[in-house]
Amino acid sequence: MADPLDFAALSPGVSWWYNWGSQPNKAVPADYVAQYGMDYYPMLWNGNYNATAVEAYLTANTNIKYLLVLNEPNLTDQSNLTPAQAAAIWPGFEAIAAHTGVKIVGPQITWGTLTGYSDPVVWMDAFIAAYQAANNGRSPQIDYLAFHWYDYGLSGQLDRLTKYGKQFWVTEFANWHSQNDGAQIDTLAKQEAQMKDMVATCESRSDVVRYSWFTGRMNNDVHFTSLLGTAGQLTDLGKLYISLPYTK
Repeated sequence: MADPLDFAALSPGVSWWYNWGSQPNKAVPADYVAQYGMDYYPMLWNGNYNATAVEAYLTANTNIKYLLVLNEPNLTDQSNLTPAQAAAIWPGFEAIAAHTGVKIVGPQITWGTLTGYSDPVVWMDAFIAAYQAANNGRSPQIDYLAFHWYDYGLSGQLDRLTKYGKQFWVTEFANWHSQNDGAQIDTLAKQEAQMKDMVATCESRSDVVRYSWFTGRMNNDVHFTSLLGTAGQLTDLGKLYISLPYTK
């Protein structure tokens, strides 16, 4: 997100955003917090980043308290990292956190396509084990665990992750159920019902700290998930999203 018109449209009901990158887009106004009351959180998408530049940015922007890391590591078309590979780069995130005081939010896990690790729990268990093996039994610093979900049953999916003893950020969610089984999401009304249900799930769980609908604007939006139409114009779904009660 970069257009000031979009910020203005979403600001009544959205308190934070991210862009899968380590800094806001250049078109974002420098005083975005003062103007819109929306916090930005950077993401280190994989292990390819400049730690010096990231730390300099965080040091210059002390209002940023959280750092998102590793986008969908068990998806081969996303950050595509085996548990051992993720364990090897995790100390770099911990060093940035130690130097700047930010909290680590991640990995951003979901069901994936990496052979042997499609189940996020299987991937997480192996990641923690690999990290512990390489760090004298110490567990990785995970201040909050992030999760993405695009189907029915969000609460049950989060229940599977409670064994890690972490609070959650649901950093992507919508319902894209597409099977031709009568439950497919193929109308705006169905997506609106799912939004109400999924937001209510996030709001009702004490272990969900933050959540973020996916997405602002999408081409070929067959599941009616876009919050924005033209610049600064909310879709009907966007109007619903900002109207729903939320804990800031």
